[in-house]
Amino acid sequence: MRLRDLPSVDRLLADPRLASEPRPLALAAARTVLDRARAAIRSGEDPGDPVEAVLSELADVRRPRLRRVLNATGVLVHTNLGRAPLPAAALDRVVEVGAAYSTLELDLVTGARGSRQDHVAEVLCRLTGAEAALVVNNNAAAMLLVLAALAEGREVLVSRGELIEIGDGFRIPDVLARSGARLVEVGATNRTRAGDYERAVTRDTALLLRVHQSNFRVVGFTERPPLGELADLAARHELPLVDDLGSGALVDLGDEPTPASSLAAGADLVCFSGDKLLGGPQAGIVVGRAALIERCRRHPLQRALRADKLTLAALEGTLSVYLDPARARDEIPVLRMLSEPLAEVRMRAERLAARVGGDVEETVARVGGGALPLADVPSYACAVEEALAARLRECDPPVIALVRDGRTLLDVRALDDAEIDEVAAAVGAARCR
Repeated sequence: MRLRDLPSVDRLLADPRLASEPRPLALAAARTVLDRARAAIRSGEDPGDPVEAVLSELADVRRPRLRRVLNATGVLVHTNLGRAPLPAAALDRVVEVGAAYSTLELDLVTGARGSRQDHVAEVLCRLTGAEAALVVNNNAAAMLLVLAALAEGREVLVSRGELIEIGDGFRIPDVLARSGARLVEVGATNRTRAGDYERAVTRDTALLLRVHQSNFRVVGFTERPPLGELADLAARHELPLVDDLGSGALVDLGDEPTPASSLAAGADLVCFSGDKLLGGPQAGIVVGRAALIERCRRHPLQRALRADKLTLAALEGTLSVYLDPARARDEIPVLRMLSEPLAEVRMRAERLAARVGGDVEETVARVGGGALPLADVPSYACAVEEALAARLRECDPPVIALVRDGRTLLDVRALDDAEIDEVAAAVGAARCR
């Protein structure tokens, strides 16, 4: 085909196959296709049928970009894959609230305007032992709000060993700077004692901040003061102690502190995420003393950082499961994955391997999401050809796996029984390409 053989935009759009397409959308697609066809011809390639190319372009425009994927990476709280899958109770609440009007900011008793915080505050207090609670759109926002409300223009004491960076370059010192608070580093990277905080307290100190080392551990010659010791020091100086836990586990998972234990040890405010080990939607949760929560609630930033109705609905549904502890490990997907017996995981891997002709291999899954960084979660994977990894990402739904030692490993700990069938079908399709 020569350049002169390409149709004009108007002639292309006059084709009956495009008659039912919205004009502005089809026009943009036609221009894109013709530009692409000219480049192909100049490169000596056949551009193909331009009308079919426009139809393909329109289909691509309409295809959702945020898509469901099958997580065969062995990382349970995978940040790139949306972190924690929601429990059924959360999804039910999202559908109910999202499909209709709601009592988001209406007090049914008085008929007057209410607070969106009231919908989850009571259950959060019940689950953590806090006096009050507040929810914003993520834990970074929770930290920003707390520091702005309690320490703007004043000093915040934090250990050098806790000046962490998490995903996408997010750093605690940067949050402190944006809040208007001034960072005062105490102690050393590997050893910080209560006396280091004591010596740093001045008239300008606003609060003590402890940050959980959620995505790493310092090992060897290390020391950190117990939270209770910091709480005693803060109380003597009449300063709030804020504990940033990050991951937000509401049940005992060993090396991961809970908000309830932190408050019981003397923290005045505790901040944590909703979409990591808690297993709910993206949210930043602050629990603790009522007077401090109220200061955060009244700060101008609170409106900019507040959670929307769908987040609150999903969080309320998730938290309702925790009211019955026996249900949590069965109905919260992340907890179920963590606690599933290894024998059952192996059975899924064997079933997948039998379907696709792969090999069963022992693996180690990870919690991910900046939680339990030293925890090895025994798992099993089905090993197939290395070349399939990229092709599996092109399937519908895409399968996200990992490549190691020249093979693609399909770790099954984060896959349920129904998804095994989908992964098997995807492997078959990928091999046919």
